[in-house]
Amino acid sequence: MSKGNNFVFIGLHIVAWIIFVGLSIEAGGLIVNFFFSVFKPEFVPNLYQKLDLTEMYYDSKLAFFGIFSFILFISILKAVLFYSVVMLMHKMDLTKPFNTYVSKQFLKLSYYTLSIGFLSYIARHSAKNLMHYGYTTDNLSQFWADSQAFILMGAVIYIIATIFKKGVDIQNENDLTI
Repeated sequence: MSKGNNFVFIGLHIVAWIIFVGLSIEAGGLIVNFFFSVFKPEFVPNLYQKLDLTEMYYDSKLAFFGIFSFILFISILKAVLFYSVVMLMHKMDLTKPFNTYVSKQFLKLSYYTLSIGFLSYIARHSAKNLMHYGYTTDNLSQFWADSQAFILMGAVIYIIATIFKKGVDIQNENDLTI
């Protein structure tokens, strides 16, 4: 492997760590927002992203917990996705990339990505449905605006996982014949 490729791989590993830390902070901030929204709603305007759903909480606890659950699950899944990316990059051997661990990690990444996409899609339509009942959900679209992108990315990662699995099978077969 050339020195330039190794440098790019290390740079991408650093970027993945930065994204993971940012998504973890976002997920933690949203969890704090959730507890403050339920127990101390007067502090919500001072919290992370000023995500104030107290009106929804007082009107319909079911709608509040449903929407906030979507927000929390999506943000936590994004952090878990990038944790898996960081661990994959940390343990991946670029001199022999076709191994069982990499194949399984790519499959996990595709499942996480597809889950984020489908949950975001369902959440977006649930929020649109709540708008018909008079709830303001315009400020929530930032959490699930990219659902189609995650579904498409999950499908591409699944294809890559399938190719890696086939590569592992071929490599194991070649190792046995030598």
